[in-house]
Amino acid sequence: MTFGKGCHLHLIDGSAFIFRAYHALPPLTRKSDGLPIGAVSGFCNMLQRYVEGNHGGDVTHVAVIFDKGSHTFRNDLYDQYKANREAMPEDLRPQIPLTRQATEAFNIACKEMEGYEADDIIATLAVQAREAGGRVTIISSDKDLMQLVGNGVEMFDAMKNRSIDRDGVIEKFGVGPERVVDVQALAGDSVDNVPGAPGIGIKTAALLINEYGSLEDLLDRAEEIKQPKRRQTLIEKRDQIELSKKLVQLDCETPLEFTLDDLEVREPDPERLMEFLAKMEFRTLTKRISEKLGVEAPAIPEKTPDTAEEGAPTAEALPFDGEAYECIREIDALTPWIDRIRERGYVAVDTETTGLNEMIAELVGVSLCIDPGKACYIPLTHKDGDADDLFGSDALAEGQIPLEEALAALKPVLEDPSILKIGQNIKYDFKILKRYGIAVSPIDDTMLMSYAMHGGEHGHGMDTLSERYLGHTPIPIKPLLGSGKSAITFDKVKIDDATPYAAEDADVTLRLWQLFKPQLHRAKVTTVYETLERPLVPVLAQMEMHGVKVDREVLSRMSNAFAQKMAGLEAEIHELAGESFNVGSPAQLGEILFDKMSLPGGKKGKTGKYSTPADVLEDLATEHDLPRRVLDWRQLSKLKSTYTDALQTHINPDTGRVHTSYSITGANTGRLASTDPNLQNIPVRSEEGRRIREAFVAEPGNVLVSLDYSQIELRILAHIAQIPALKQAFSDGLDIHAMTASEMFDVPLDEMTPDIRRQAKAINFGVIYGISGFGLARNLRIPRAEAQGFIDRYFERFPGIRAYMDDTVGFAKEHGYVQTLFGRRIHTTEINAKGPTAGFAKRAAINAPIQGTAADVIRRAMVRMPTAIAELPARMLLQVHDELLFEVAEDAVDSLIDAARDVMEGAADPAVKLDVNLVVDAGQGANWAEAH
Repeated sequence: MTFGKGCHLHLIDGSAFIFRAYHALPPLTRKSDGLPIGAVSGFCNMLQRYVEGNHGGDVTHVAVIFDKGSHTFRNDLYDQYKANREAMPEDLRPQIPLTRQATEAFNIACKEMEGYEADDIIATLAVQAREAGGRVTIISSDKDLMQLVGNGVEMFDAMKNRSIDRDGVIEKFGVGPERVVDVQALAGDSVDNVPGAPGIGIKTAALLINEYGSLEDLLDRAEEIKQPKRRQTLIEKRDQIELSKKLVQLDCETPLEFTLDDLEVREPDPERLMEFLAKMEFRTLTKRISEKLGVEAPAIPEKTPDTAEEGAPTAEALPFDGEAYECIREIDALTPWIDRIRERGYVAVDTETTGLNEMIAELVGVSLCIDPGKACYIPLTHKDGDADDLFGSDALAEGQIPLEEALAALKPVLEDPSILKIGQNIKYDFKILKRYGIAVSPIDDTMLMSYAMHGGEHGHGMDTLSERYLGHTPIPIKPLLGSGKSAITFDKVKIDDATPYAAEDADVTLRLWQLFKPQLHRAKVTTVYETLERPLVPVLAQMEMHGVKVDREVLSRMSNAFAQKMAGLEAEIHELAGESFNVGSPAQLGEILFDKMSLPGGKKGKTGKYSTPADVLEDLATEHDLPRRVLDWRQLSKLKSTYTDALQTHINPDTGRVHTSYSITGANTGRLASTDPNLQNIPVRSEEGRRIREAFVAEPGNVLVSLDYSQIELRILAHIAQIPALKQAFSDGLDIHAMTASEMFDVPLDEMTPDIRRQAKAINFGVIYGISGFGLARNLRIPRAEAQGFIDRYFERFPGIRAYMDDTVGFAKEHGYVQTLFGRRIHTTEINAKGPTAGFAKRAAINAPIQGTAADVIRRAMVRMPTAIAELPARMLLQVHDELLFEVAEDAVDSLIDAARDVMEGAADPAVKLDVNLVVDAGQGANWAEAH
């Protein structure tokens, strides 16, 4: 049949089918020889469902398109393209050729081409079919293929059982299909390692493209952009953005070695198909298909207990169907769900609230899921009125269980120690429900499972995980809430609209849990998850809910003092410059430094204006006072805006305390990240930075106690790198920085000066972070040659450090990750990069085992701490890198210090026996500054 008008071509994304099938089934092996066949089984089931659903319809031509090899023309354009993709699982590799055989056994055209991606083949075929007058349906949810939609080409998401047309593309990207590549070029793609424009995401990219019409026009007119940072990015990163467009643009002229006519639909050859299925030993599928075809099924050996039944419905194989989710509006409808949860012994839980701040957000509804595809939403406090009305009505919408009645029914289940509660970032739900009197326990967290297995590879948010591992894009929240001034809170969303969105979150969470839980063991990170991640959730939740008291008046006085000091610095700067100018203007500062004063290093961007970032000023500060004063002014300005002004807005009006939120997955190395507000980046090197801690105070009758690991990273370095001099110094209780200075500069300890010790301290910590001569010169404000001499001498005196660095980089290049002493893996996706990225990747790999081990140590201490201080009138309030801050009654300070120090100094035991002791320094005071 010649392809032309009236023909309908189906193009199946074969790779998506394979990976979905692989993740959908537990490990499955062939009885006769142990060959892995789980992915092949799932793939065959998907093909069979496709054949049953589409043969006999209007489809006239069909092909399954595969990727062939990993190197394509895009790798020639950019050697880091897809460089951070995780390696193919070992048990999947031998199954790939079998999926091709399966496609041919079903008598479906199977196509692939060396040097081209499957998407390029699909694009070329789609264009050819459209030009021939036919229709095209691309069976995939891959966002990269959305640039093809329109004019007779549509996409079909088999998992969601829905078509993706032009409106669907606009919903995803904010632009039509013809401008998708422009948006992708700006936003980049972390999965494929497409660089894009730093700091510009999909939303911003769409706004820019819609405003300027095309990427080319945007780049040509970049100087018109009012936002300085965005303007600078577009100008300076133009080449990178244009390269990104080449990487995301599909090749619609791939030189195919076949024609559309070769893809005509053909009925399966029963004999060939039965032979393949029997060879794979797929008993259930062979029987089912033989009955469909009306042929006798070949004999297959009986399955044994170690081979799973193939073809069973699985979490990923089931479609996400919002219409199948149940809305629970009466208590009688909730009771059967509670009964099923008790029978099952686990449930995925998700809460909907009026905001993201767990300390003030109100509970709107609860979602539950115990089987993939079967979830419910329990609306509790949705308001009456039109969701489009910004103010709406305060009256509750009809058809909701009274809040107290619903929570009373859920509380026994959510607190039952025999029922596992599963969440995605469950710390949020834990805190919300705790405020409503429900102490959720025990818990599992899919976000933390992903982090334990894939730290450093990708993000761990639900949308990312769902798209990456389930092949499903969750319902977006923005269409429900709106944006800008017209945005509403979730309680104003109509219940019928809220139900599919909310229930789907619980459904996705359960499917991720079923997928990730067994993989923890395969990835050899079960211990990391069970000892360092999961038990930390309730500990952090309690800390965050306690908060720390902050004195608003102290902050206000500091803001005024900083403002006065900034004014004084401005006067000094103007005197040094010989004229007045706006110190906060990089352009005006550049003119003073490089035009008027003729200092070196001035570079103008495409706007014709100078750039004066901190690193440039740090270099100049070694030669002149003016840039040094500007750095001091900028530091004060940041302290004022970021802390003394901003912290006042974070004081909770009900508690009088600041409640930061800790992200367990915020850093690849295992370090916690503090947000809203960030209390971990308060500077401690400057007097002004240290003074900010004076505003953090204890309640009357209490004091603050700080316990801080002493030089923990240097101690871990001494152990990992096996450096005798460092180990001996720690064993003897020496001042490690003075000892280093003595070793390097041949200065007796009794003749040590503060300046020499300061230099040694900067080198000690700098080397751990892979500091360069340039970096050390900036830190010490000394000439670069002198700084590099210090570093060279350091490696001569402590050769074990260089050996450790070389070995660690070599391990990272070979395995794609480095590891802490406790087994945490930090993936090093950029370790084989070239150019400027290479140096950063190596430094990160060298530092990760040291910083990661230190982070693991304090995590272990935090997990043990609540039990250790349970009988004391004390609370753990904050964690700041190597420090824990407590609030304790005045008469229990000594007891708290003794108990907490024992926990912290013994935190590595018994998992790791360090060659050096961990030492914890303690301090106390009415405020944090006094205690530190």
